Amino acid sequence: MHLRGLSARRRTWAVTATAAVAAGLLSAPAATAGPAPEPPLTTMSIPSPPGSADVRVLLFHGSAAEGEESPLVNAGIEAVERIGLTGPADQRFTVEATGDPAVFTSADRLGRFNAVVFLTGGGDVLDPEQEAGLEAYMEAGGGFVGIHDAARAEPYSDWFTGLIGARPSPSSPTAVQRAVVEVGDRRHPATQGLPPQWKRPDQWPNWVKNPSGDVHTVARVRESTYRPGTGANGWDHPISWCRDYDGGRSFYTGMGGTVSSYDESDFRAHLRGALLWTTRLVQADCKATIAGNYKAQRLTQPNQPGRNDQIGEPHGLVTAPDGRVLYIGRGGADASQPVVTDWNDPAVGKGTGQVHVYDPRTGKVTLAGELTVFGNKGGGDELVKVEEGLLGIELDPGFERNGWVYLHYTPHARIDREAHLAERRVSRFTLDLATNRLDPGSEKVLLSWPVQIHSCCHAGGGMAWDSRGNLYIATGDNNSSGFSDGYSGNNPQPNFKGVSFADARRTAGNTHNLNGKILRIHPEPDGTYTLPEGNLFTGRETTEGGGKTRGEIYVMGVRNPARIFVDKSTDVLYAGWVGPDASAPSPVWGPAKYDTFAVITRAGNRGWPYCMGNKQPYRDRNLPDPSKPLGWYDCDHPKNESPNNDGLVNLPPVTGNNIWYSPQGGGPDYPRDTNGVPTYRPADATYRLPWLKGGGQAAMNGPVYRYDAAAGPAKWPAYWDGKWFVGDFYDADQPRNAVLMDPATQGDGGLPVHAESLKRIVPVGNDGIKNLMDWKFGPDGALYVLDYGRGFFTSDARSALWRVTYTGGGPTPAAGHLARGAGQ
Repeated sequence: MHLRGLSARRRTWAVTATAAVAAGLLSAPAATAGPAPEPPLTTMSIPSPPGSADVRVLLFHGSAAEGEESPLVNAGIEAVERIGLTGPADQRFTVEATGDPAVFTSADRLGRFNAVVFLTGGGDVLDPEQEAGLEAYMEAGGGFVGIHDAARAEPYSDWFTGLIGARPSPSSPTAVQRAVVEVGDRRHPATQGLPPQWKRPDQWPNWVKNPSGDVHTVARVRESTYRPGTGANGWDHPISWCRDYDGGRSFYTGMGGTVSSYDESDFRAHLRGALLWTTRLVQADCKATIAGNYKAQRLTQPNQPGRNDQIGEPHGLVTAPDGRVLYIGRGGADASQPVVTDWNDPAVGKGTGQVHVYDPRTGKVTLAGELTVFGNKGGGDELVKVEEGLLGIELDPGFERNGWVYLHYTPHARIDREAHLAERRVSRFTLDLATNRLDPGSEKVLLSWPVQIHSCCHAGGGMAWDSRGNLYIATGDNNSSGFSDGYSGNNPQPNFKGVSFADARRTAGNTHNLNGKILRIHPEPDGTYTLPEGNLFTGRETTEGGGKTRGEIYVMGVRNPARIFVDKSTDVLYAGWVGPDASAPSPVWGPAKYDTFAVITRAGNRGWPYCMGNKQPYRDRNLPDPSKPLGWYDCDHPKNESPNNDGLVNLPPVTGNNIWYSPQGGGPDYPRDTNGVPTYRPADATYRLPWLKGGGQAAMNGPVYRYDAAAGPAKWPAYWDGKWFVGDFYDADQPRNAVLMDPATQGDGGLPVHAESLKRIVPVGNDGIKNLMDWKFGPDGALYVLDYGRGFFTSDARSALWRVTYTGGGPTPAAGHLARGAGQ
């Protein structure tokens, strides 16, 4: 133990206490009583319930202030006693309450208790020897539960600050206010049965220092639902947490500041779960969100000069069942290589897309194969950058048997330099599983479609499988970012040789065009595909406007979806896409740039270029003067009346999205007029997702984690199971979060019920993962991440594949230290 300069007398006592407490606490299967203690001065003792083992809880309510006992203390004692008498017989315990701190200087007496509860006000309630006794008790494996004002006790003790986890701010509000508690941990016994959004009145302390990342937070209070005062902590405001501390287990809740709290069944359930863990009656994981329990390791080395032997311009990854990681380079050349920008030159825009394989068994990288793509920076007219190239990779569900790899790319051989058109395709190749070499002659082209390459950008590229063997393919709107002042990409005027490049109604809003979509097909063994039931359209000539739809379309109205993910346990699709460039909302044209994430449970229309966010419309524009606004689009009855549309006029209604963010903040919303049109005045905005903010922003959708107990020691804990990872290419104020959705509302644009930052786990900064390009979990349960690098349209020394593993160990206490071994 840490004696920290104690007197010789105190050191002797502390060592003796440590041994005595250890003898009392760690005998199995239950904590056994030591020698009979001296009669307590002010205690009450509850007989053991029938059938229970000798599990005891000490409730300490001593106060540094003189006066009558607080009604809150009496309510708390009664509640904890009631908790101990209820529930299954093998989870009951007796409670002894005392206000006499002398109990902490009696090692024999203190060793009788499995857990100590502090239900006390602020102030110095323990003298040095008494605090040493509590330290010895914890070091011997004891349990501690602090409630509300317990965080104000022992104000001069660093050790007690660590035991509690945080100290209340002097500016904490004192009024009782009703607020929403976000219950993020759905597994800990203190929270597993609570509502995800728990509404209750209490006092809500602010913290001098936010403990997130140093403790395991099980619940947060949502500051937007009450008045937190000048010391507000922001969107990440922990209210209950736990951790393994100094040899024992500590749980703290800032709730419980009112007498009525102890009559609430949910709050008693919260305390009950905390007590079950701290008494060692059940195991729980209180390590899962502690940042120090994760290790981020760079797996790849920088390329050799003039070569992309380790990594190309990072653009996507996929993990194989045997642990290999395949990742692609889009096509940007090494900075030392020449770039052809002349449309008269047959090599214009020619680039090389790479497929690399990282093998965890050897730690080595193999360059599996290369494709010649239209993907290097080019020039001429509007072409000043290129986002085409090798865009996506997926492995066949039978990859372990057949070695089939699906690539989404733009072959250079298929460009039309006169018309500035190219072909995009999804092809199947075969990888030699023994040598990690891709056979270029094995290509089977499943699907191809035209794209304009006169003006950059928005190629999309991600792919994913569902459990039924359907392949999802994300395509960008193939539209310029200019010519609309950064608002709706709906300018019908610019074109090159008759092909519009600034009107996303030609693509994303067009039912007969495969760009700006998420496609869904069922690949067949012969290299063809069929159409699954349930897509947005059938594509039949005799219906749907006489051949004005494409049956491959599952989702329309997306702008630039770089990354998609399908959770195979539910077959729910998760997607994110990059928004336009307007830095602020406009009452004339509509919302600012919104980067977007969506949970997609069925085929539908996600709005672009008509509506964004939670069905916030843009203003129409049309010939002869696109700078003049027309009417607002109707999100419930959108019409494609563009002269560049060759699909249906009447479109499916827009489904609101779950997450959207702008430079001003997350989830901007505005008052609406009788026609449902927002004001779009910045002063009117409310921000429904305060944990988000943009600026320079580029949404990078991530996976939903699914815990596999057999995955191995590097796996992330079960705490993360079912949580959806959303992030941004940039790492400043932009998101890198795990969110919890409500299955009942997620398919209709319901907001997340909880979010927590991953920035201390998936490290940010120039020496970390600064430019997140893709992230997926492997079969080992580790997170694999591509860092794009520090330049654009190339790879550089910072471009890398990373692996983030969990190192914190399993739940505590160990099975052999449970107070009740059977069934735990």
